[in-house]
Amino acid sequence: METSTATHQSAIAVDPLDRLPAVLAVRGVRKSQHHNDIKSGLYTQPVKLGPRASGWPRSEVAALNAARIAGKSADDIRALVQKLMAARASMA
Repeated sequence: METSTATHQSAIAVDPLDRLPAVLAVRGVRKSQHHNDIKSGLYTQPVKLGPRASGWPRSEVAALNAARIAGKSADDIRALVQKLMAARASMA
């Protein structure tokens, strides 16, 4: 029984969460633009960590940055955001 628990835990990938200052630094945008992108569906919603704390999975930040660097259109990025949010929901 102990072995199966250890195997299950190792199968779950841990994705670190980055807080807003780190996300803004990586993206190179100001807070107002970041929030506008969230409202426009161009960035994923934050993960609530507590009443006054939230963060974004590092893999999502990297995927969205890669899409922008690749020159993806706004529609392509919105589709990626929907895919990332769906994947996040399926893990719950």
